[in-house]
Amino acid sequence: MAMSVEAGAQGVVAAKAGDLTLARVFGSPDLSGSQPRGLRLSPDGSLLTFLRPRADEKERTDLWARDTRTGAERMLVDSKKVGSGAELTEAEKMQRERARIGGAKGIVAYDFAPDGRSILVPLDGDLYLATLDGRVRRLTQTPGGELNPVVSPKGGYVSFVRDQNLFAQPLTGGDARAVTQGGGGTIHFGEAEFVAQEEMDRRTGYWWSPDERYIAVEKFDEAPVHVFTRASIGAAGTKTYEQRYPAAGTPNVLVELYVMRPDGSGQVKVDLGTNPDIYLARVDWTPDGKTLLVQRQSRDQKTLDMLRVDPETGKASVLFTEKAGAKSWLNLSDDYKPMKDGSLIWRSERDGYGHLYRWTPGGKWTQLTKGPWVVTGLVGVDESKGRLYLTGLKDDVLEQHLYSVDIARPNVLTRLTELGWTNGATMDKSASRFIVSRSNPTQPTQVYMADSAGKRIAWINENAIVAGHPYQPFLASHQPTEFGTIKAADGTTLYWEMITPPLVAGKKYPVFFEHYGGPGTGQQVTRGWQGALPQFLVDQGWIYFKIDNRGSYNRGKAFEDQIYHAMGTVEVEDQLAGARYLQSLPFVDGGKIATYGWSYGGYMSLKMLEKTPGVYAAAVSGAPVTDWQLYDTHYTERYLGDPAKDPKSYATSAAIEDADKIRDPLLLIHGMADDNVFLDNSTKVAARMQATATPFEMMFYPGYTHRVAGPVVSQHLWGTILEFLDRAVKNKPAK
Repeated sequence: MAMSVEAGAQGVVAAKAGDLTLARVFGSPDLSGSQPRGLRLSPDGSLLTFLRPRADEKERTDLWARDTRTGAERMLVDSKKVGSGAELTEAEKMQRERARIGGAKGIVAYDFAPDGRSILVPLDGDLYLATLDGRVRRLTQTPGGELNPVVSPKGGYVSFVRDQNLFAQPLTGGDARAVTQGGGGTIHFGEAEFVAQEEMDRRTGYWWSPDERYIAVEKFDEAPVHVFTRASIGAAGTKTYEQRYPAAGTPNVLVELYVMRPDGSGQVKVDLGTNPDIYLARVDWTPDGKTLLVQRQSRDQKTLDMLRVDPETGKASVLFTEKAGAKSWLNLSDDYKPMKDGSLIWRSERDGYGHLYRWTPGGKWTQLTKGPWVVTGLVGVDESKGRLYLTGLKDDVLEQHLYSVDIARPNVLTRLTELGWTNGATMDKSASRFIVSRSNPTQPTQVYMADSAGKRIAWINENAIVAGHPYQPFLASHQPTEFGTIKAADGTTLYWEMITPPLVAGKKYPVFFEHYGGPGTGQQVTRGWQGALPQFLVDQGWIYFKIDNRGSYNRGKAFEDQIYHAMGTVEVEDQLAGARYLQSLPFVDGGKIATYGWSYGGYMSLKMLEKTPGVYAAAVSGAPVTDWQLYDTHYTERYLGDPAKDPKSYATSAAIEDADKIRDPLLLIHGMADDNVFLDNSTKVAARMQATATPFEMMFYPGYTHRVAGPVVSQHLWGTILEFLDRAVKNKPAK
């Protein structure tokens, strides 16, 4: 089955009936099958709720429920019928960008009341309360919008942030009342600051105690943060934003933490120490609600203190401290659990790999998992049985599996999922059932419910590629994914994956070499479903290839730490090793290896052309960071340190000064309203190349942020990329 590109900027290449076009790759319904999102069991287990994409608009989701006994499904909230269609506030738009759901429409989140009888649904900037009979009551109707809405732990309140203050509204009815006063201007209560959302995976700035006696509330003041004038260039005009952005080496927000009652009374300030230049990493309550646990991270991210706080007085003491090695840093984690007996389950990389430990009062540590592999998640805890459920890479570094381990029997793990799949899992609070999602290179994501032993109880979404499945008409041309390894320069094993067209003897093929390369992000090479796009590229005659380089995640600290104060070094070397391996294969046209990356991958595209000229026939650089002093504190300083103390690391890692060394064809792409990797990153490189008469091509997208995706524009983006690569690489006559 031949596929042809329905290209955007360069016109349309005719497609035969039945062929897959780019419009179909990015169209509705999703070729990977309609996937439920936000899956959750109701408190009594009778319902499975989820967000389902609409068949005609895959970016828009509605709230559905399935009876776990009968399997009957019904829509609880129709986002088009209930929603007002109002535009979101700029604050909520930015939160969605941080959560990587900037293109999502309709219902994107919801929260069960503890009794399971009602569900809080944020929609179009306001809050609604849905009951299980399908009725929906509007709770708020304000122009300001509500951020971070939740139902309190005992169901007494709906709480949210409005106009930079925290509010609480009785769930049974009545007006919302301000819990905090004084928010406004540069002062925010109850929100997570920019770097907490973007880099620390902390989305909220307030935390209810389990008994609803207290709320811990973050206050941050962004007055010290430098103001950048960011232009949001759209098709119909340009808006400018005075955005406070904490670039590397510049001041962060000033953070304080308070504990108060739900009406705002009895405020006490938590003692976070004498040094104000710290990160408020995580905040939690012990199960009895008597103690607040606060994780305080140092600015250099080499020290993490677990603080025990008295909510009556705000006094804090250090329970324990994690410290990084000399040329390393501490990765934050959500894989921990305060226990009813006062102990704590805690993920640490102290032995070089991410593993689970148990800390007990008095300071005793027991390692519960061990070995040259990483625990990727703490899924659930059954305290009555003393059993933990976790995901990890114990059996195969390319397959994430679900395991159980008993606290009383450390390091004796039981695998609960089948080999041959990469899995993810969530668990109900009682640790009785899992929701497992799995995929492999020939099967898009399937979702099922399993008991605590891992036995499948029922399919939630079998998603089999049979008649009626969106991908079924194209299954005949689906090519297998191969996996393998090569050695890095220091002998480290690197994993790669490759998809080839049906190989014809004597024929050599061009390569679409995708990369990301950055630290702090999950693996790129796994035995999971890759989606339709790689198969589309293969049907266009490309070999699809990628490799995980040193510096990336899930291989242990020694593997990751090689990027310390050395961005743009080992990643480039390892991608080069991948290119040299490709050039050794008899069916690869070694002179036609094209490389593509976005964000850190876009940065890598530039560094690869600058440092290894002539290796890659062309490169696509999407939304690249080109000067790390333009990027934020928490991410950049974690790897490169303080630019005032180590300016050399910043100078050598930048991609601007050497842009005039680029001799291979380059396509530079950026969204013109990017509030994460500012457009300045690309314009600086463009200006440098223009000033030195260095040729390149450019495509900027008005109105788009760091995510250039969605209906039609994805088609244009990839049409532009492929037209460039066809012209510069695939169809270019051999020398």
